[in-house]
Amino acid sequence: MSPSALVMRFKELGITWFAITDHNSMGNCPAYAAVAQKAGLSFTWGVEIQTVEEVHLLAYFDDPSQARAFDQELYRSLLPLENDPEFFGDQVIIDENENILRVESRALINSSLWDLATATQQISAFGGLAVPAHIDADVNSIISQLGFLPPSPDFELLGITAKLDLPRYLDQHPELAAKAFIRASDAHYLADIGHGSCIIRVQEPTAQEILRAARKTDGRYINNDT
Repeated sequence: MSPSALVMRFKELGITWFAITDHNSMGNCPAYAAVAQKAGLSFTWGVEIQTVEEVHLLAYFDDPSQARAFDQELYRSLLPLENDPEFFGDQVIIDENENILRVESRALINSSLWDLATATQQISAFGGLAVPAHIDADVNSIISQLGFLPPSPDFELLGITAKLDLPRYLDQHPELAAKAFIRASDAHYLADIGHGSCIIRVQEPTAQEILRAARKTDGRYINNDT
């Protein structure tokens, strides 16, 4: 999913705001941020952290410098294991023109040494927004891994998969009725983009505005019925 191909696909689908949430790394965010700016699209720096419990936790940042600093801390929390490119593929870091700047040798597929609480605290310390990813998924979701949504950390916003029937899911999980939800495609291939999206009414495209929309502050909202 090169930056130019991704932007073209967004324009075809009418998607105006997106985040890149690679696994345990924000190394490619600068390239996508630059291309998004040229294309007139809104971009949010993000990452999908795999905690020590193997929970996938999304982190969104409004300040690129804070995001970069957080990314360094996250990198230091990863086990110093080498990637197996024949099995997992090359982990390339690119620029906005799709030139390969370097190949990341550390295995990003593994868990961070941070547990869920520590990861959430670190995200907050760097000004980010923590959102448990695809909570209805059978693997690597907070509910699949822990068996329940813990009272602490307290997450106001939860991620859901592209095709989840949310009303039916809430019938099965009434304990989540007071939570807000955000639907995304979690796309790994161009063809997957747009399979899941939502309408977010905010004053500006920022992570903090997403949180205000989750709280329905001053007319903001998140509509997952798309």
